[in-house]
Amino acid sequence: MDIEVIKLECNGKNITLIPTAHVSKNSAELVAATIDELQPDTICIELDQSRYESLKNPDKFKNTDIVKIIKEKRVGYVLANLILGSYQKRLAKHLGSQTGNEMITAMNKAEQSGANLVLADRNIQTTFKRTWRKLTAKDKIRLLNVIVSSIFDDEEISEQELNNLQQSEALSAALEEVSKAFPNVAEVLITERDKYLAYKIKNAPGTNIVAVMGAAHTIGVQKHINEDYDIKEFDEIPPKSTASRIASWILPVAIILLILFSFSKDKEIGLQQIKTWILFNGTASALGTLLAGGHIISILVAFLVAPITSLNPLLAAGWFAGLTEAYIRKPTVEDFQKVSDDLGSVKTFFSNRVLKVLMVVILANVGSTLGTILSGLNIFSKIIEKL
Repeated sequence: MDIEVIKLECNGKNITLIPTAHVSKNSAELVAATIDELQPDTICIELDQSRYESLKNPDKFKNTDIVKIIKEKRVGYVLANLILGSYQKRLAKHLGSQTGNEMITAMNKAEQSGANLVLADRNIQTTFKRTWRKLTAKDKIRLLNVIVSSIFDDEEISEQELNNLQQSEALSAALEEVSKAFPNVAEVLITERDKYLAYKIKNAPGTNIVAVMGAAHTIGVQKHINEDYDIKEFDEIPPKSTASRIASWILPVAIILLILFSFSKDKEIGLQQIKTWILFNGTASALGTLLAGGHIISILVAFLVAPITSLNPLLAAGWFAGLTEAYIRKPTVEDFQKVSDDLGSVKTFFSNRVLKVLMVVILANVGSTLGTILSGLNIFSKIIEKL
């Protein structure tokens, strides 16, 4: 095999890192052969509890409560996770493999041999939330563009190209490019997780430890394995800054004050400003829902609630439109079963009720935000004209 395992020593323990690609057949074979040879006390895998359970029970997603996802404000997280999973599944299918097969192999080997199994990665929701909180508005737009473009990316890659990418020099170059393009993303997705993995691995029980992880993490784990640090901070969700919380209220308050000012000058102008606010907000949010393929009632709900929710940062038009869509067009078990496959095509994307509900939430919110900005500018310009 082209890929070689990495041998380390730390605190009197023999640690073997197995660099893998999550869609590679060769990776699963390397994991099986290495574990059989070394008979480790502990097997560490690059999974958290939720991803571990998903691999153990692939049908678990069928029982997902889409309404609960909306109410818990996890729409963005779920959609991003689905997009990543769909991309890996398409790639694995092309290579004649199965996504996460190397992790499943490690899990099975641990069960067969009686070795300890350690879930060494950080909770995926924590990782996503920490990443999002650290991004600037510009970086968020750029990252969303990358994520969306990956949905319909049909570029093929060979097993040999995957193996080449797992080599140290190629990996270092790739990681350097990511760090330059998205330094905040690289810090959370790569560096923090490297440290997290290294900490979990070196503190795993036993003296003979095998760790199975994506090849991109092996460089950082080697670097941090002998360092002393506390990983508690990596499990914390950074709170929104005071400035950010204040900023979210500035525009709604400003709009209300501008409309009240209009009434103080001329009742007719004030009424016109209210109409402008309702029409701009409602129409923009309704158009977003329409673009997502929402039901006519969901579109109407978006139109009605957007002018109200736009004035309260604690509410969002997309939540109401999405809940309406989920109630009217309740996703079926088949929709959940096909969600990964349907993500890869424009035609099937908008026919899947799970994806449709998620997109209604997102696009109704995007429309409402745009409507708020446009109506705010219009109201301000009208007042300037009258002064």
